Amino acid sequence: MSIFVSRMQKIRKYHILAFTGMIFLTLGIASWLFPNEGLNLGLFRLKFIDKEQLLWEKEIVKKDISAIVESVDTSLLNIDDELTQMADSSDGSMGAPVKVNYSMNSASSVRTNKSFDAQIQMFFQKLNAVAEEKKKIRILHYGDSQIEGDRMTSFIRQRIQEQFGGYGPGLIPANNVYPTFTFVQGFSENFTRYTCFGGDKLASRKYGLLNSVARFSPEKMDSTSSLEKEAWIELAPGKSAYARAKVYNNVKMFYNSCTVPCTVSVYQGETVIHEEALNTDGKYHAMKLSFSEPPGKLRFVFKGTHSPNIMGFSLEGDFGVQVDNIGMRGSSGTFFGSIDQGLFATQMSELNADMIIMQFGGNSIPAIKDSAQVVNFARYIRGQLLTLKKLRPNAAIMMIGPSDMSTLIDGQYQTYPLLPYTVEQLKKATEGVGVGYWDLYDAMGGLNSMPAWVEKGLAGSDYIHFTNKGASIAAQLFYDAFMKEYLKYNGN
Repeated sequence: MSIFVSRMQKIRKYHILAFTGMIFLTLGIASWLFPNEGLNLGLFRLKFIDKEQLLWEKEIVKKDISAIVESVDTSLLNIDDELTQMADSSDGSMGAPVKVNYSMNSASSVRTNKSFDAQIQMFFQKLNAVAEEKKKIRILHYGDSQIEGDRMTSFIRQRIQEQFGGYGPGLIPANNVYPTFTFVQGFSENFTRYTCFGGDKLASRKYGLLNSVARFSPEKMDSTSSLEKEAWIELAPGKSAYARAKVYNNVKMFYNSCTVPCTVSVYQGETVIHEEALNTDGKYHAMKLSFSEPPGKLRFVFKGTHSPNIMGFSLEGDFGVQVDNIGMRGSSGTFFGSIDQGLFATQMSELNADMIIMQFGGNSIPAIKDSAQVVNFARYIRGQLLTLKKLRPNAAIMMIGPSDMSTLIDGQYQTYPLLPYTVEQLKKATEGVGVGYWDLYDAMGGLNSMPAWVEKGLAGSDYIHFTNKGASIAAQLFYDAFMKEYLKYNGN
């Protein structure tokens, strides 16, 4: 014990000071020589604090998005044995627009090109005539989890239907699994969801426009195929839905691959209002119901030994614009190799899909590690867009690029390093194939803007997804850019 005390007594203050100085000198040399990006050691990457952070905390300049948020007007108008056969009871009058006097705020722009300009002008021509001629046209909005549950799409739909006509949410899945305020749906436990972008898949790949179907029996017949089964799906408007989406009087059910007898009974309350034996030729068909007024909750009861592919429903007015939300959680937008393209093209043609919005990138950005992967992703997207143009040559196609997204870098939330480069590569890819591009990343403030959206309650704590309020602001920013092109077409 005395030896230990004796040795401790020999340590002087200058020893401690010198030791501390040597530590800082060693750290300083290491931080100067160590690569900023770290060293890749195979299973992990070794990083060292950089020289700036060794002396002081690195300051990330926070974006001020007040001017962006305050300039956006998200206020909305408030309009609130023999089979039983249902007669066509609509008088064809549901769909008229409100004709809002639209005033242009400072708006971002759609990046256009010669080919896209020609196609968007054709679309605007149809848009101008749709209410007067009492026709229907469609905008398909595909996207990843940023739009699932009808976020962004619901607001865009309300704006467009107010201005140009139309009612109802349009296409909805046969068995929706994402929370949504736009409609209410229930289904029996024996319905299984099949998608082209994750989970159970169809061998036939006959998904249709929604890229998902529901079945109450396996695709391949098995030992239970001789037993009659019963299954059901219920649909009703959502109480919290935007005004135009709540109202519809035409209901369509799409199906294919029906090869054995299957009947559908439609209940309104406790009353059977329609019964139909589905066509057993295995092809694509639609069962259509028309009402004199919004029908409220409907229940579809299926009976058969083997299930057809129930491709989904469409809830519509008599005329106007349908804006369909097709959220595909986990998808990078590269799905055309997983579907029956002939069926996809046929359904697009039947439903007059004259504009298609592709909003992807959110699932890919976190996984991208270097610039070569960025280039490959942009090339994949380009290939998908080329396929889409072949399937629907005259449709105006627009891509909404990824939003700003943050990840923890040196203890602070910052933009994913390769996100800006990804945006630039996507712009080049879309321009090369005649597709328009709207830059959501730039519109919301650009580099390191996501933390400001989170602070204002406009994005979630994952620093990736918008809240409902944030989604409505992002949607209005897009609508302003869309209307900027429309007013330009009309000479304003």
